[in-house]
Order: sequence, then structure tokens, then C-alpha cells
Amino acid sequence: MVAKFKGFFITVEGCEGCGKSTQSRLLKKYLENKGFKVVLTREPGGSTVAEQVRNILLNPKLKIAPLCELMLYESARVQHIEDIVKPNLAKGCVVICDRFTDSTIAYQGYGRKIDIKTIEKLNNIATLGINPDLTIYLDIDPKIGIVRAKAKKCFNNGDRIERENIKFHNDVRRGFLALAKKYPKRIKTIKTEPTVKDTRILINAEIEKFLSKRKKNV
Repeated sequence: MVAKFKGFFITVEGCEGCGKSTQSRLLKKYLENKGFKVVLTREPGGSTVAEQVRNILLNPKLKIAPLCELMLYESARVQHIEDIVKPNLAKGCVVICDRFTDSTIAYQGYGRKIDIKTIEKLNNIATLGINPDLTIYLDIDPKIGIVRAKAKKCFNNGDRIERENIKFHNDVRRGFLALAKKYPKRIKTIKTEPTVKDTRILINAEIEKFLSKRKKNV
């Protein structure tokens, strides 16, 4: 059963170094300037408990089995949904989330090779019936993205996920592209441009289309 809320839910997805966090912050400002009350959050993390799980998941000193990794992501998601996403949607806020269930399928499914149907079942349980109204997927060549990502991190040579080999990251990208092809009405693919501003312009154009359609359906 799909949950109904006053607000709407936007997710921003992509491989390492695609600019999700930067574009999510810019999108928050863009929507606030339009009069929306906006909550920006992220996965894994977003709430106190989920942020603790995030620290475990990204710690490069830890070796985590793929299935354990998946369960940690899903556990953090449940808490995040309960603490942040669900209550703010109920209040009528726009919730923007930096990563969500598409990342789980791309990273743990296509990257770690865990059965995708199993992941989908766990995603459905963990989200409590909450699905994105719109997803912005920022597409980038993993070779370029990894260099950008590692340059911004406090961990030497990147966090636990960023340290994976290039085949893993190429598989993750393949997963995102497959999802974008499967769900074209929800997932809008944006090719990352040379500048943040150029990418932002493309994202804002998709947001305007979404808001226009939403207004007609209200």
C-alpha cells in the first residue's frame, strides 16, 4: 500500500563524486525560494541512530560481508523513515534525500551481486510504503567521479565504498542506468556538466516539469 502525504518526496541519486550533496543543497534553496518548506536529509543517515550506522558502513578499516552491509543499510533506513521522512511528509514538507532505495539496488544488487528481488523485498519493508515522487539521477563516468569523491573525503584514499575497484563502480553505474530505463516517469537522468551551475540548470528544468504536472493533478 502506497502511503499518502501532504508533502512530496524527492531523491537524488548517482555514483561517487557525481555532485549529489552539492546539488541537493542547491535544490533545497531553489524550492525554498518558491515558498516550499524543505527538509534535506541523506542515506545512510539522516537521524541520530542512522548516522551511527553510517559511520560503520563507511569506515574503511572495517570488513563487512555483503549481506550484513545490506541489512545495515535497511536497518538505518527504517529509523530514518520513522524519524525524518514520514513525519515531515505528513507536515506537508518537501523532503529531499541524498540517496535512497535506488542506491541499494545499484550498490548492493549490481555492485555486490546480491539477488535484486531480495533487495526489493527488503526495500519495501524498510520504506514503510513510502516511495519517491521524483528521482534525479546524476550520471557520471566512475573514473572521473572517484577522483572527485576521494579529493573531498577526510579518509585517506576514500571511504570504504569509494575504495572499491573500478569494476564495482562501473557495475553500480550500470545498475542506475538500468533503473532509469525501467522507471522513466520517476527517474530523470541528468548528465553531470563541467560546472555545478550547468548541472543545476538541468535539474531545475526537471523540477519545473514535475511541479507543473503536480499542480495539474491537485
